[in-house]
Amino acid sequence: MDIRDIMSVIPHRYPFLLIDRILDVEPGKRVTALKNVTINENFFNGHFPVEPVMPGVLILEAMAQAGAYAVLSLEEYKGKIIYFGAINKAKFRAKVVPGDTLKIELELKKLKKVAGIGIGKAYVGDKLVAEAELTFMIG
Repeated sequence: MDIRDIMSVIPHRYPFLLIDRILDVEPGKRVTALKNVTINENFFNGHFPVEPVMPGVLILEAMAQAGAYAVLSLEEYKGKIIYFGAINKAKFRAKVVPGDTLKIELELKKLKKVAGIGIGKAYVGDKLVAEAELTFMIG
């Protein structure tokens, strides 16, 4: 699914939409998404001009947006918004730089009417660059 499909499900828009494509989704269960990291990203103007690195918090946000797609693809959640509740066990293992393609995998461990937990992993190629447990609230 391309950017138009993504925007029809989640409320995020430029410049804060941090996923470019959904490769695979099993609504309410798991999702795999891509983010093509380019030097044109606004955050690279200040992080860091001499050595551009994608901020870890934005990698986590990309995971959360992918997870939101998996949840909001379910009929009962259409039109809702998902908010961070907590970030646990976050680990950053390598830099993400312009030219990288970030592959995001998120598996939903719990999904209840108003909240849930997802386990996210982000890769560049086969290398794990970040992982976290994300708790979210549905509003």
